[in-house]
Amino acid sequence: MAADQLAAPTMSAGLAVDAPKGRLDPAFAAKSRSGAALRRLLRMRLSEIAGRGRQELRVWFDRAGVVDPVRYRWRTLPDRDRFLEMSEKRFFAGVAQHVPARVGDPLQMIADAERLCAHRFRLLGYEELSFGDPIDWHLDPVSGRRSPLVHWSRVDPLDWQTNGDSKVIWELNRHQWLLQLGQAYRFTRDERFAEAFASAVREWMHANPEGIGINWASSLEVALRLIAWCWALSLFAGSAALTDDVFKDMLRQIEAHAAHVEKYLSYYFSPNTHLTGEALGLFYAGVVCAGLERTSRWRALGARILVEQIGRQVCADGVYFEQSTYYQRYTIEIYLHFLLLAARNRIAVSPLVAERVQLMLDFLLAVRGPDGSMPQIGDSDGGSILPLEPRAADDLRGIFSTAAALFGRSDYAWAAGGPAHETFWLLGEQGLKSFDALEPAPPARPPSRLFADGGYVVMRSGWQADAHHLIFDVGPLGCSHSGGHGHADLLSIQCSAFGEPYLVDAGTYCYTAEPASRDFFRCSNAHSTVLVDGIGQAVPAGPFAWRNRPQARLRRWVSTETYDLADADHDAYCALPDHVVHRRRVLFVKPRFWIVVDDLEGLAEHHLELRFQFAPLEVKVQAPPGLWACARRGTRALWVRPFAMVPLEARVGQGEVDPLQGWVSPDYGQRRPAPVLVYSTIAHLPFRVATVLVPAADPDAGPPRVSLDRDDASPCRLAFEEWRESVEITETTVRVTHE
Repeated sequence: MAADQLAAPTMSAGLAVDAPKGRLDPAFAAKSRSGAALRRLLRMRLSEIAGRGRQELRVWFDRAGVVDPVRYRWRTLPDRDRFLEMSEKRFFAGVAQHVPARVGDPLQMIADAERLCAHRFRLLGYEELSFGDPIDWHLDPVSGRRSPLVHWSRVDPLDWQTNGDSKVIWELNRHQWLLQLGQAYRFTRDERFAEAFASAVREWMHANPEGIGINWASSLEVALRLIAWCWALSLFAGSAALTDDVFKDMLRQIEAHAAHVEKYLSYYFSPNTHLTGEALGLFYAGVVCAGLERTSRWRALGARILVEQIGRQVCADGVYFEQSTYYQRYTIEIYLHFLLLAARNRIAVSPLVAERVQLMLDFLLAVRGPDGSMPQIGDSDGGSILPLEPRAADDLRGIFSTAAALFGRSDYAWAAGGPAHETFWLLGEQGLKSFDALEPAPPARPPSRLFADGGYVVMRSGWQADAHHLIFDVGPLGCSHSGGHGHADLLSIQCSAFGEPYLVDAGTYCYTAEPASRDFFRCSNAHSTVLVDGIGQAVPAGPFAWRNRPQARLRRWVSTETYDLADADHDAYCALPDHVVHRRRVLFVKPRFWIVVDDLEGLAEHHLELRFQFAPLEVKVQAPPGLWACARRGTRALWVRPFAMVPLEARVGQGEVDPLQGWVSPDYGQRRPAPVLVYSTIAHLPFRVATVLVPAADPDAGPPRVSLDRDDASPCRLAFEEWRESVEITETTVRVTHE
């Protein structure tokens, strides 16, 4: 869910600048917002101004109840059986085929469907949510708040006090959970599940008149519901519950949904996954609902947007431009559906799409942890384009399985670990056969890699399940459009040892419900980087904006058989009177350890913090004056120690609330205490600290014996007694010397 999804797409909303409430003088805030709006207006092209104006005019017509000139009507509602028969040929292969025994666990499917029939929902990171009986489609059960039934353009989804958490409301109203009922019905032909589907759809239509309420306030949400209903029509084909009346009402609603999406496409407000998700919804409607007067227009418009946007939103090296692994996965899902549905209907698609999708998958393959999990980078709200199999937000097996069958890639099959259930539903039995024909194998390319366009360095000891792995963020703060889903994590690192994650991104937790938590989880002090004078790299300006957008720069990248070296800096602290520049070099001496060298350039005295955010595990620091910290997972560990020419103080915080620190969020709405290791000092700049990260198979043997050569403070020279070698990092070279 991107920033602008949470604002009604009107001219005024598009020009508004969100500011944290209670932080600014109201007069100054109003002046700042108007000034920013004026600058944004001056930067607009005439075509954008005209486009925004047309959408504003349409909103006015909607509110006034004027007949919609863009609305399309059925000439004649098609015969249900004939429509569903044709839909089987146009839709995804798995829906029309007998479900094989290896696809899904019938007992679990039935249990999940029974739970849904009882109106108990598992959504995002929440378990057993109840929206009442009958379902209150406008309720946020977490806060107990209910969004008012007013015209969608008058709903402010960012207003938590009025609406509660719009993300929770929308997740229910995507109706993706209908697929679980449909899958259980396909296994059992139990009409109770079909009746629950039909009842939910009828109740929703009655409670959500067209254009009224929060469930029409986001074109993306409307599109996702449209997609879910297309699947539901196919999954429940042949059921007694899908009567002529229910069928015809759903077709009318799909038409209304597609017309709404077309009018309010996120060309200017959210040209990211909102626009591509909306385009996919139009493509679905255009392909599945043949017979509408403008079906071909929706199909062509959706395809054109999807082809155009993949070149704009995906860098040449495959990194998604919002700097978020979750939204990267989400975008891949959108394009896999597009490619498969187009192929099913013999619609030609530019080769660029398949090429960029594979580049995106290659990036996820590189940053994927040795344990198979997707690291959190940037925002993650835990949703999905279509959850055909319930999975954790960091579980990539479904997309890799389907991509392996589609593209014939053995490395994707290796990452999938076996054919996933999604592959059957999307590709049918032939998809499973295509997967089975592959010989899974790890990627042939070197495991360490630079993604220069996206701004990430990956250092990996190998493709084994117990490999060491580090990600170094040398890219920008979010995309150039808004930065709304990017975090202030410049030059941060994430690290796995022996295949297990140790240093991690703290996650997201929430978007609007708790402003303080929203700011914490995306700010610098929740990431493994350096803070100067307690100031983060960027200042939030509302839940999806930043007051400043600092940049990182990769200065150098070298990868050899014996070491990897990445050298980068950023300008986040150049606004300080001292014009501080943070430079970080990360050296991987393969396959044993990393050295992280941080240089702070300036002239004045500053308070400096070197922060390391760990996953939920045990972290202990040696008693003073020792600085070694041991992060332990069972019988394995990661040892951490900084070396500097000035004294450092070490402490570990966990689950602290004033101020917030020492937390990670594995899923939306959930957070867990997790240790943050902080080394701090007050020092005159320039300042250098070199930190070693050493994986240890036997932590009980004590920390490694490492010493700093204090005779020369200019180069960084560390001696490692166990391996009888020294490592020297100068301004331009790296030298590893064996005794």
